[in-house]
Amino acid sequence: MIITRFAPSPTGFLHIGGLRTALFCYLWAKKNKGKFLLRIEDTDLARNSEAAKDAILKAFAWVGLKPDDEIIFQSKRSAIYKQYLQQLLDEKKAYYCYMSKDELDALRAKQKANGELQRYDGTYRDFQGEPPHNEPVIRLKVPQEGSVNFKDGVKGELNFDWQQFDDFIIARSDGSPTYNFVVAVDDHLMQANCVIRGDDHVSNTPKQIAIYQAFGWDLPEFFHVPMILNENKQKLSKRDGALDVMAYQEMGYLPQSLLNFLLRLGFSHGDQEIISFDEAIKYFNPYEINKAPSAYNLSKLAWINGEYLKALGEAELTQELLAFDLDLSTVYQKTTVLKLALEKAQTLLQLKNNILELTEVPQDYNAKDMKKFGTSDSIKIVQDFISSLSEVDFSTSEHLQARIDYFLQGQKLKMPALGKPLRLLMFGKSSGANLADLLLILGPEAAKARLEHFKKCNC
Repeated sequence: MIITRFAPSPTGFLHIGGLRTALFCYLWAKKNKGKFLLRIEDTDLARNSEAAKDAILKAFAWVGLKPDDEIIFQSKRSAIYKQYLQQLLDEKKAYYCYMSKDELDALRAKQKANGELQRYDGTYRDFQGEPPHNEPVIRLKVPQEGSVNFKDGVKGELNFDWQQFDDFIIARSDGSPTYNFVVAVDDHLMQANCVIRGDDHVSNTPKQIAIYQAFGWDLPEFFHVPMILNENKQKLSKRDGALDVMAYQEMGYLPQSLLNFLLRLGFSHGDQEIISFDEAIKYFNPYEINKAPSAYNLSKLAWINGEYLKALGEAELTQELLAFDLDLSTVYQKTTVLKLALEKAQTLLQLKNNILELTEVPQDYNAKDMKKFGTSDSIKIVQDFISSLSEVDFSTSEHLQARIDYFLQGQKLKMPALGKPLRLLMFGKSSGANLADLLLILGPEAAKARLEHFKKCNC
């Protein structure tokens, strides 16, 4: 059974790079009817943030990536780590190192001056004498010859010479275990046999393998995913989109479109852009993740989100808009309003604003349009047309289109002569949707009221 895990640290909010990694883990587990696990790596008490932890959990709930077992918090597992540290000490696979920071700094300065690799020299690896009185760290006995080789599912065969690594610290002088130690122990105890993570962790992998080997544990399979870069192929910044995941909710993106977008950043299924979640589970294969970094493109996310918005039903859109303080229950001709508002909306915020433009009396009028279509002659045409609507059937846009055609024919006018100023007076700008549809969502009384409002504005 495939068991994957995602292990964020609550020292900051979950960003989209982390969410993409979690998505890959989730998809691979579900495709193989396995388990997706979540571990909060909260051992850094000085940097941990309760708000960040809550935001991480909230983000997972929003996008629907639910772990299959109880969430593990490393801060509650200190007794477990102590037990495994002691095991390595008892088996002589780890040892207490009493070298002080000053001694270590002096050693590295000497090595640098001699052009040597700067590293701990193993002074206390097989120490037998009376130890100093300073508090020791615990170091792992790393093999002193040979190499570590493993096949990465994305990068292929990787090889590291053990001589590149010193006997690294697995527990600090205060007894707290280090990152690489707790990751290896937890991954083993959680039975995570497939580790998908960012390729910034490649350098940690040999150290974690050394810990696995010290305990005699089977290695998981590793997949190191290339980073997401900006459009200039540089590290993604907040300005580019490396935001808290929940910021995308606030900007009006749907979770399903964000996941679709992140899937396409590093994985493809032919030329298919819109991939449903069920399809993603069916198609995803971590062996097919692109080896090159992916470029973040906000316009692509907006387009994908727009496609997902258009695919939602009226009830779903109504529910989504409630989170943006817009209640459509009292909106006249709601179905037509949503249809028109969706035409140029790519986010829920844009959809909300488009709806408000259609349903609320304009508070100002486009200055450029006013010069062209706010003339007395144009206003007279609009006034005459609205006056002709008193006996028109407003039940369908077809009836209204017939009245528009009849009026234009009688006045010997072309559509722009009526459409441009009518849109301006009714909605504040001369461009917009089909005129008959716009009249349908207004109704005769609102059309008259908006004409009177325009006149009172002394426009």
